[in-house]
Amino acid sequence: MMTFRLVVVVVMSLSMAAGAGAANRPERVEWFMDQGLGMFVHWSVDSQLGSVISHSMVGASDDYLSRFIYDLPETFYPERFNPDEWARLAKLAGMKYVVFTTKHHSGFCMFHTQTTPFNIANTPYGQDITRKLFESLRKYGIAVGVYFSPDDFWMLHMQGKDVSRRRPEALPQNNPELMAHNKAQLRELLTQYGPIDVLFIDGEPNELKELAWELQDDLVITRGEMETPEQNTPDEPMRGPWEACYTLGTQWQFKPTNETYKSGTQLIEMLIEIRAKGGNFLLNVGPQPDGVIPFEQERRIRELALWMFINGEAIHGIRPWHVIREGNIWFTKAKDDDTVYAFLTRLPDWKRGDRKEFTLRSVGATEQTTVSVLGQTGRVLEYNVNARPEARWSQEADGLHVSVVRAQRIYNDSKWPNPIVLRITNAKAKP
Repeated sequence: MMTFRLVVVVVMSLSMAAGAGAANRPERVEWFMDQGLGMFVHWSVDSQLGSVISHSMVGASDDYLSRFIYDLPETFYPERFNPDEWARLAKLAGMKYVVFTTKHHSGFCMFHTQTTPFNIANTPYGQDITRKLFESLRKYGIAVGVYFSPDDFWMLHMQGKDVSRRRPEALPQNNPELMAHNKAQLRELLTQYGPIDVLFIDGEPNELKELAWELQDDLVITRGEMETPEQNTPDEPMRGPWEACYTLGTQWQFKPTNETYKSGTQLIEMLIEIRAKGGNFLLNVGPQPDGVIPFEQERRIRELALWMFINGEAIHGIRPWHVIREGNIWFTKAKDDDTVYAFLTRLPDWKRGDRKEFTLRSVGATEQTTVSVLGQTGRVLEYNVNARPEARWSQEADGLHVSVVRAQRIYNDSKWPNPIVLRITNAKAKP
């Protein structure tokens, strides 16, 4: 059994810039922690090649860089891009915010900008993809997130420098022209595209986060101000807000061949673990160059969407329970009341209509406690009029004994490989 002491953190630094102290506002941090699940989108001009996004430019020959900068934009035409479809998919899956790569390390801007010709306006498509997407997200009630890279390989190439990362001359704080370039772009994004909810600065945040809060003091800066582990989940909860960023496959951007994807069940179990540890799950998609989210990625998100449609209550607006897990049972707790959610994982052969019993040692019942399975009434088992699929429970010395039936038919064949979630109201913590 893994336990931890939940610490309330007052966020964060109080005097970073001239004037009022710059930091994520505490009430906005609370909002962010409530969201639970977001969609990351990595998409740029080199999605046409199916390569790693941007990084193929590092150490590349002058000929390669010239073709990347001048030739690739000439063939970028995402004629099937439909931002409403992206927004509807995210909403269905319970994704409360979307973080979009407005500019990745290559320097190619997916928005109209006055700072560089290396942007979406100078392609056959021409339209402002960032603006169109943000408008769709707001239409469907999804929070808007900007990914922004302070690295800029286009600028380094224009300066006659080797395209590199982490060399002193490649860092904005050592390159005044690059710093000014970044500030101008960030100012465009934060003054011309409406309210921005989340900003992900993928590099040294230095002066950029101060500018961001100056322009929009309600936005939440994730990377640059909080822990945002990539492709891994910490063993223990981290203090304060944090966000785990994962790909669906092995690559952030679209990879047409040689790719393997996580299963829907894996994604669901990752989400449960991250939320049990108090983090947000930012799950990435890599659209095709024509603007469509690939078939394989969409199908996995739809499996996640089905599970979230049933169990989203246990993911949004929650905080960690005093115990993360008991074996294969994970826990979260409602933010504002004494409802505990127990995620019964790794039970792929649980047949519909079968009753199973569990003992929860960290959860205590009170006289007002109720136990139920999310998505079920506990009164009906289809085609079996004599069945009594209600949840039963009793408080014993060794813990809360729970007996529940998987009664809901999710698939035609009645096989449902994904976790079942218990709602336990008016619960109390047991040491």
